[in-house]
Amino acid sequence: MIIDCDTCTMRDIACNDCVISVLLNPLPNKLPELSESENSAIALLSSRGMVPPLRFGENSQAI
Repeated sequence: MIIDCDTCTMRDIACNDCVISVLLNPLPNKLPELSESENSAIALLSSRGMVPPLRFGENSQAI
């Protein structure tokens, strides 16, 4: 899974508690990327209420 924060529909709305920014702390000009196992781990932690769910939603209107 590749996450582009520039196209996230939750950008500037929910960045403060976004698990991606905590886990990956993306570097400028580099897209954060989760492996399938990392994605599964986040889904499990989220289902148990330990972290907020991934709220990334790709914005097809992005520039």
